[in-house]
Amino acid sequence: MGTGCYNAGPFPHTRISRSVSVSRESLEFDVVIVGAGPAGLAAGCRLGQLAREAGAAPSIAIVEKGAAVGSHIVSGAVIEPRALAELFPDWRERGAPLGPAVASEELLWLGASGARRVPGALVPRALRNDGNHVASLGELCGWLGAEAESLGCDVLPGTAAVDVLYDGERVAGVVTGDLGVGRDGNPKAGYTPGYELRAKYTIFAEGCRGHLGRALERRFGLRNGADPQHYAIGFKEIWQIDAARHREGHVLHTAGWPLAGLDGGGFLYHAAGGRVYAGLVVSLAYRNPHLDPYEEFQRWKTHPAIRRVLEGGERIAYGARAVNKGGLQSLPKLAVPGGLLVGCEAGFLNPAKIKGTHTAMKTGMLAAESVFRAIAAGDAGGRVLEDYAASVRASWVWQELRAARNFAAGVARFGPLVGGALGFLEQNLLGGRSPVTLRNRVRDRETLLPAASAPRIDYPRHDGVVSFDRPSSVYLSGVAHEEDQPVHLRLADPDLPVRDNLPRYDEPAQRYCPAGVYEIVRDASGARFQINAANCIHCKTCDIKDPAANITWVPPEGGGGPNYTSM
Repeated sequence: MGTGCYNAGPFPHTRISRSVSVSRESLEFDVVIVGAGPAGLAAGCRLGQLAREAGAAPSIAIVEKGAAVGSHIVSGAVIEPRALAELFPDWRERGAPLGPAVASEELLWLGASGARRVPGALVPRALRNDGNHVASLGELCGWLGAEAESLGCDVLPGTAAVDVLYDGERVAGVVTGDLGVGRDGNPKAGYTPGYELRAKYTIFAEGCRGHLGRALERRFGLRNGADPQHYAIGFKEIWQIDAARHREGHVLHTAGWPLAGLDGGGFLYHAAGGRVYAGLVVSLAYRNPHLDPYEEFQRWKTHPAIRRVLEGGERIAYGARAVNKGGLQSLPKLAVPGGLLVGCEAGFLNPAKIKGTHTAMKTGMLAAESVFRAIAAGDAGGRVLEDYAASVRASWVWQELRAARNFAAGVARFGPLVGGALGFLEQNLLGGRSPVTLRNRVRDRETLLPAASAPRIDYPRHDGVVSFDRPSSVYLSGVAHEEDQPVHLRLADPDLPVRDNLPRYDEPAQRYCPAGVYEIVRDASGARFQINAANCIHCKTCDIKDPAANITWVPPEGGGGPNYTSM
């Protein structure tokens, strides 16, 4: 977007006005959707469908901070097509890139060198994948983006929503980020101010740990009475492997080593075209500050059961992202005046299934229906759309999360073996109808032991065959930022990392970051905390795990960050 005339595309009645108070141009829409992930795009598509059926032409903007739709998307992914089939019953005929159907699956319990196959009868029902597909969520989002545009949505990649607009106590839209601001905070040549994107209703679909969603939670007390959200960090690599080792549609999950006693597990998903998606999910409630989730992932790949698939192949992509896993007990209130939270913004991932695409899409669709009903009835905007929350409670999303509500809390309380066994009993024998609901009130950042009280971990050297160092992995993420811009990783207290975290926890940011953003640099003057912001792949782990909650992630310039392809 530039200053002056704005081409509204399919929305010729979009209006422009100059907001004198903040010197920004203001674009007015009926609906603004923040985030072009599965939830936001499903919301846009559903709004477009309803408008077409009604002969209406609402103005709908979908803003996406990534350089392209899908460039910031990373997920396993084995996708349950239930919501997609509701949105587009003819998705196959339309060419939705959902990938091969799951043809076979197994669960292995790994020891340090051996593995045991868990009998199918003992695999929790939620982990079974009949009818699901091995897919690239990034490619699916690209396809959904094109569908949203064909249905009249204005999709705006490279546009970072940096703040919420308010009219009094109601959400009135979002502010997009300025372009061309130097590291010192002063405008550079070519500086372009952001825009006010005003709307009757704003749907927040930023994904896990969305910074605007967090701001709404604080302002409106949306988490009052809910458990804290809980998180894991998920790693993923794409490998091109030899045809003799490839089993298209095969799904392998692993538990146990190297995460002995920790919540998490690995996966190998055999996609189409000789590709395998390899990944590890590590709970961010871990206690040992010496633990390095990235190194756990590299170590996992050296297990004989994994190495035999990957060795001799080519690693072609790497990514990492925080995953919310609190489930039903961690859901916030879903509606504020003028705004709705959908998908992983709210935390709708099903932790027992380790899947959230289908629930994200469905909640986006339900939000779209609620917003469309309001606008079609002549609503001027700004109300609390309570019918959205009611629709979620009446949907299969709520039934799923209720049935799985004790899985994550049980593993957190009793450990993966006992908690997993209880989850099996609840899911397979009780059908999710347990008479009790477990709670987990401890935030993930509150679990660390002092470094002196925790055993050090000696990680093996990378072999360059299946395990690799951080710099080579970050390179494969395609990450790029404008170097001369304000650091988007903000410290509430710049002295705290060296003063407090280093002596107490050996500054865990050096290890929990999957991209080498944080370093302790020692020289003649002592130790200092260095932030390599250009490396950031927007996983949000630092915003979650810093024990003092000292780090806040905010969006950099639009278009910056990883440039994932086919993730």
